Order: sequence, then structure tokens, then C-alpha cells
Amino acid sequence: MLYLPRLFVYHADTQVGSDQSETFKIMERKLVRYIGTPAMIATWVFGIMMVVANPSVFDGGWMHIKFTCVILMSAFHGISAGWMKKFGRDENTKSAKFYRYANEIPTILMIIIVIMAVAKPF
Repeated sequence: MLYLPRLFVYHADTQVGSDQSETFKIMERKLVRYIGTPAMIATWVFGIMMVVANPSVFDGGWMHIKFTCVILMSAFHGISAGWMKKFGRDENTKSAKFYRYANEIPTILMIIIVIMAVAKPF
């Protein structure tokens, strides 16, 4: 999820139908299909297993924040998959600048998730 929006930045600057554009389509599709989606599924499976094994983890406020960020990251994954499909159909209408800003979303969410899981501030 951290690299896909960066690929979109580069892809948005290529000519539709060019060899480079077609290469980006392959890279984006493989990144989502073989890395992004399996990682998201594993995150949810192991997260649910953790809560089932120890329901008291939800007693701390940190877990609520972490859980919210994981939901937002999953939503961003779905939105990114939609952008990937638009690129695949050569229907992208967004600029590289838009994707540069979008690139910050998973980074910020990841930082919050890690801080909440490690520091457990409250």
C-alpha cells in the first residue's frame, strides 16, 4: 500500500497506450494481487485471531485508534484498487499531483498504527 500510489504518480505522467503505461499496468496489478491483497487479508485474519484470543486488548483506547486506522487503510486499499482498474482501462482523470498527495495517506496511517501498537499511549 505504500508503493502503489507512487506507481500511480509515475503512471499518470505517461502516454496512454505507450509501452511504459502498459508496464505500469502490469506492475500495479501484480502489486495489488500478489502483495497488497494477501497482506490485507493476513492483517485481518491475525487481528481477529488476536482479539478472539485476548478480548481485553480493546480495553485500551490505543486499540480503538489502531483499529480505526486499519479500517481506513483497508478502505484506501479498495479505493486504490479502483484507481488501478481505471488505469487499466486507460480512463484515469487524476493528475500525478493528486496521487502524490494520496501517497501520504497510507504512510500516515501506518505510522499511527505502529505507534499505537508499540507505545500503547492510553
